[in-house]
Amino acid sequence: MRRPLLNRRLAGMGTTIFAEMSALAVRTGSINLGQGFPDTDGPAEVAEAAARAIREGHGNQYPPGPGIPELRQAVADHQRRFYGLEYDPETEVLVTAGATEAIAAALLALLEPGDEVIALEPYYDSYAACIAMTGAVRVPVTLHPPDFALDPDQLRRAVTPRTRLLLINSPHNPTGAVLSREELTAIAELACERDLLVVTDEVYEHLVYDGHEHVPLASLPGMRERTVSISSAGKTFSFTGWKIGWVTSTPELVTAVRTAKQFLTYVSGGPFQYAVAEALRLPESYFTGLRDDLRQRRDLLAAGLAEAGFTVYAPKGTYFITTDIRSLGEEDGMAFCRSLPERCGVVAIPNVVFYDDEKAGRPLVRFAFCKRPEVLTSAVDRLRQLGRQRQAHRR
Repeated sequence: MRRPLLNRRLAGMGTTIFAEMSALAVRTGSINLGQGFPDTDGPAEVAEAAARAIREGHGNQYPPGPGIPELRQAVADHQRRFYGLEYDPETEVLVTAGATEAIAAALLALLEPGDEVIALEPYYDSYAACIAMTGAVRVPVTLHPPDFALDPDQLRRAVTPRTRLLLINSPHNPTGAVLSREELTAIAELACERDLLVVTDEVYEHLVYDGHEHVPLASLPGMRERTVSISSAGKTFSFTGWKIGWVTSTPELVTAVRTAKQFLTYVSGGPFQYAVAEALRLPESYFTGLRDDLRQRRDLLAAGLAEAGFTVYAPKGTYFITTDIRSLGEEDGMAFCRSLPERCGVVAIPNVVFYDDEKAGRPLVRFAFCKRPEVLTSAVDRLRQLGRQRQAHRR
């Protein structure tokens, strides 16, 4: 056929970097610090709740389109418990197939071709694909090391009469930045002033360290009525394969998102919805224990990366560490990551795939620390070979 088979809006996107690097890890027997998934399961009582739901016939057939009532109530209770936000579980909560579907449905529902969407760069790769599928235009606002802080003036300059929506991710993947209340206030003031919609990706909401605070944008003045808040169970409860996410917003915005979502998966994960409803009601000790455990793993990997010669940008949240490889005498993160398994048996992700500004992302590489301590220790031992290789090369 003369006409290309792939829709032109998706041309050039191909296989995700995560699939490529995970396959490389399997092929070379390397330690996979690339894709962000834990190597242990979440709480046993939550897994048992899913098994019990299956045995008792709860959710084995199609669940309700908006999600089972128990989970929608649990999500509403979670928002009240942690943030003081009130949502009606009947009209203001929607269950999705993970946060990725929630983002896709929100963008498909709210954007028209030609609308501009401002996204914080670097950005999770599905953002670019989802924006492309809507026919909208992606406008990046770049976060720069070492702290990856948002420049409110740059954000304001990016807004044009065609801007429809701000796509905000905090805690931020891949940089680990956590937007401060001041940064979020600047976003809120701009959104209200220019009458913009906002979609927030908050999947790492409970993975925030060193006294930093996750502040939902919807909690700021004027923002509840214009914000679609998205989160999921995968990162908080270490069941990433279940793909249970949710949207909270006004009845009008939830209805819009549901209209698109119903033609994507319609429903998914019935038994897992019952389990996640129980997970969201775990005691405070679970959430603080998860945070403290991951902070220790972050520190372990960060120290090892620094010892191996990387420039390390310590994250305030998520379970990723961004590094700069120029301190190793390297320049090209993509080439570095493709060669790393052969050089020392570790897989990482080149940050350049998260950037429109390839120059800004080219020397940056992301490592995941959501692995068992013994795995991280082994990875650190292997990464030390880079320093030895560099010394040998100098000789």
